[in-house]
Amino acid sequence: MTGIDKIGTMTQSSAMIQNALHKNQSAKFSELLKAAQKKDADYSHISSEQVLPEGRLNGDFKTGFDKSFSLAADKKALPQGAAANSAARPSDKKIDKTSKLYEKSMELESFFVKMMVDSMRKTVQSSSKDSFAKSMYQDMLYDEYTTSLTKQAGFGLADQIYLELSK
Repeated sequence: MTGIDKIGTMTQSSAMIQNALHKNQSAKFSELLKAAQKKDADYSHISSEQVLPEGRLNGDFKTGFDKSFSLAADKKALPQGAAANSAARPSDKKIDKTSKLYEKSMELESFFVKMMVDSMRKTVQSSSKDSFAKSMYQDMLYDEYTTSLTKQAGFGLADQIYLELSK
């Protein structure tokens, strides 16, 4: 057997292995899809890497606001920040911080904080030209900063949004 024949045989073997792996992955995905589409499906056999929160992509490591508030006291929280100082707010109004509406209000507040932080970042001059990767990861870092800032600063914008939308 010549060297060219050996290379041809190795290439065919490699292609066969790749084809088998692809078929195996396709079969696993089809099985997972069928299990997820069942009405009373049992998800105990599905790993956590396969189950993602609503609206999230596999590999999306951005911190979100889901399950940020889970205490019983969070169901009847008082508004804070600017919403607490609002004259138009009824004094007996409570906020359910565990609700989906409040989670989306927090995301909107985070978006506004991100716009503010991005504007502040543009004022800082860099001495070197940033690579694409550096700017991408820096942007991801600032996304996390704004999420953390929104959760902990108590601006009250999410509370105001929640109060307006829950009327």
